[in-house]
Amino acid sequence: MSTQYQGVIPPVVTPRHADGSLDTASLKNVTQHLLDGGVSGLFVLGSSGEVPYMTNAEREQVVSTIADANAGAVPLIVGANEQTTNRVIEEAKKVIDLGADAIVVTSMYYAIGNAAETETHFRSIHAAIDKPIFAYDVPVRTHYKLPTDLLVRLGRDGVIAGVKDSSGDDVSFRQLLLAAKDVPDFDIFTGHEVVVDGALLGGAQGVVPGLGNVDPAGYRRLFDAAQAGDWAGAAREQDRLADLFEIVYTPNGRVSGGAAGLGAFKTALKVMGIIESNTMSAPMLSLNEDETTAIKVILERNGLV
Repeated sequence: MSTQYQGVIPPVVTPRHADGSLDTASLKNVTQHLLDGGVSGLFVLGSSGEVPYMTNAEREQVVSTIADANAGAVPLIVGANEQTTNRVIEEAKKVIDLGADAIVVTSMYYAIGNAAETETHFRSIHAAIDKPIFAYDVPVRTHYKLPTDLLVRLGRDGVIAGVKDSSGDDVSFRQLLLAAKDVPDFDIFTGHEVVVDGALLGGAQGVVPGLGNVDPAGYRRLFDAAQAGDWAGAAREQDRLADLFEIVYTPNGRVSGGAAGLGAFKTALKVMGIIESNTMSAPMLSLNEDETTAIKVILERNGLV
């Protein structure tokens, strides 16, 4: 099995100033915070980075800023987020020029496709670029669940290097792990923050945790315990991280689900002094003082402030 892409690869959040502009100084701070926490790679331009809300210029600035701050320390896995095949190829070439070591690609969205067209989508992107491709299974965004047999076939043929699974479907995830056991150089990551110990026990190569922005060192400890076969230790760390994940439930319902979760990560980072502001991308609302206070309590009991 491949060992380049394994471990803890958080989807990097995108800090903004209070006026909504990109805060590149805070973005560099987040990148250093993640590197200091022992991450194995950085996933840039993902859902936790608020990529659908970015302009093209902002996307380029984010990739360039993180690439500069990372300075080759860990692999950069960058999302090529576009609706259809040719647009993804164009985006992929752009982020590769900016420093991407691998790219992450979803199925088509907005455009309505099927399994055959989805397979053509991935094969066409593979033919057009010379970097590893990770399939991003995120049906909450695409409204299409990537079929297990398709993913395994694409992996066996060397079209994709692995899968980032954010489906929330743990049965399907386990079935994918089983079906891909004999596929060489094929790395499978869970995006499900609170069941990482189980995913690693089942054979996953790593995790892409949004909460890893807040506590990368905790996820690194979990991964290292699992690698050492210390499953009791991994479970203890996972239990602590599950408690930390309670920050996403502190918003009082006045914000959207997306703004609640990502807003909680940003608010935690602000409380920890890593970023300047918890401002969300427009039109999402930022968390308020009461919500910030509730998050601070959770951070304190987990030893992060």
